[in-house]
Amino acid sequence: MDSDDEFYYDDDDECSDDDDEAMEGDDDDDECQAEEEDDCASPERPLEFSAFQKESLSVAQQQDLSMVMGIFNIKQHHARALLIHYRWNIDRLNDHLDRKGQDCMLMEAGVVVVPSAGSKRPSRKKVTCMVCFEDFSPRAISAMDCGHSFCNDCWTGHFVAALDSGKKQIRCMEVKCPAICDEDVVQRLLGRRDPAAAERYRDFLLQSYVDDNSAVKWCPSVPHCGRAIRLAKADAEPLCEVECPCGVSFCFRCATTAHSPCPCAMWERWEAKGQGEAENVKWLLVNAKNCPKCFKPIVKIDGCNLMTCKCGQHFCWLCGGATGVAHTWTSISGHSCNRFEQEEKKKVDDAKRQLLRYEHYYERFHSHGDSCKAEREKLGPAVAERVSKLEEHTISSLIKDASWLSNAHRSLLGCRQVLARSYVFAYYMFDGEETRTRPPERGSLSMAQRQDLFEDYQEQVEGNVEKLSKLLSTDFPTLLDEEIKQARQQAMNLVKTVEAHCGKMYGCIQDELLPMLVEPMSIVSYQPGGPSKANELRA
Repeated sequence: MDSDDEFYYDDDDECSDDDDEAMEGDDDDDECQAEEEDDCASPERPLEFSAFQKESLSVAQQQDLSMVMGIFNIKQHHARALLIHYRWNIDRLNDHLDRKGQDCMLMEAGVVVVPSAGSKRPSRKKVTCMVCFEDFSPRAISAMDCGHSFCNDCWTGHFVAALDSGKKQIRCMEVKCPAICDEDVVQRLLGRRDPAAAERYRDFLLQSYVDDNSAVKWCPSVPHCGRAIRLAKADAEPLCEVECPCGVSFCFRCATTAHSPCPCAMWERWEAKGQGEAENVKWLLVNAKNCPKCFKPIVKIDGCNLMTCKCGQHFCWLCGGATGVAHTWTSISGHSCNRFEQEEKKKVDDAKRQLLRYEHYYERFHSHGDSCKAEREKLGPAVAERVSKLEEHTISSLIKDASWLSNAHRSLLGCRQVLARSYVFAYYMFDGEETRTRPPERGSLSMAQRQDLFEDYQEQVEGNVEKLSKLLSTDFPTLLDEEIKQARQQAMNLVKTVEAHCGKMYGCIQDELLPMLVEPMSIVSYQPGGPSKANELRA
């Protein structure tokens, strides 16, 4: 077994009625609206997450290691290799222990356990290191539990080289020996000669708890907040979104910014598209022409069709052919300015159409993103101030609780983000060039009808989000009970309505659109109020 091998295990409707009490006294229209919304499916129970700083993460890792060391009666580095093989899933590890037995599991994970007697330091006065062929006293020699002994300098050099190459498990230097080096020996020798390398090794061990763990992900915040998020149930579906205590929400499957209702694959393409030069190239193709001499793109800014490049070449804008300094009939003789080139025209038209389409979705995506930022940074403090104002000056117990304002603001931010990302989904879903779809079954909705259905839901979400934003941006002229009750009722109705339409839009995507894709994709189920919040754990 090669020393670079890494081992991984791969295993073969109803809406909430929480606001019913608060809605007492509504008119018949409000009751009808509530009854209609009761038809929507209730969201799944949110998953539980824990947030770890570096110190608490180290404690959690050591707890898992100690548990496996006790179960298998093995050393820590062997327990680590076994846990990495099983992606740090102790439940699966215990299940396989019952079905396969310890020896089989250790062999599959590449863990070689030998009697501890083999690791005793040689007792002779002088020992020859078989790497550098120098003679050393027994104190300058270290042996691993596989029994192979080398001088401390050679071991240390081997450890540093392994760290520099990014190896997660450092194995014995002996040829074809698959044994994993004892972590205590590695840290002791590195600490003597290179304390920075010893610290880097400890970070490597901690990093493996996240990188090789299917239930733990680093928060993708920039700059990094230093937290890792762990899913409470290791066997739970990793397709979920979570909010770190630092405020960043991210997808637990792809570890990027939360992007539902857009699938991971589409979001990855969108991010790459925004960072790449593809759209710049399309713009140049539509709006620029290449110099016939140096081939650099030139953009026309004046009315005359005689262009002059920086390289000194003159050319005709209409056909792109080289000309003389004077734009006369003689200088353009033989040009094809008046001839229609079908292929070139089609190429430019296609690029222009794609560019206009991208601009349509890009503008709406960023417009809603900018609105969300403003509503968080500017409207958020205003709402918080209004909540304090209401709770200080009102007497009625029903009105004194102004949490409905902050709840409505939180719902506004969540639905605004969903709306922005729905344009990314629409850009790829309804583009036959970048996304392949199946033909609809006979008797089912056509692709155009499915698109109309999705856009109807999207339009409803958009309209109600804007209404909610306007309502929350309006201050109370007075603090009269009737005025506050009316605003409260409007806000709660709008929250229910916009979240119901968000749920229906998600349902349309999951039931009508994603099944049409040739490449299987899935999205996170809709959660009113946004992703689940991770609970901060302290060491």
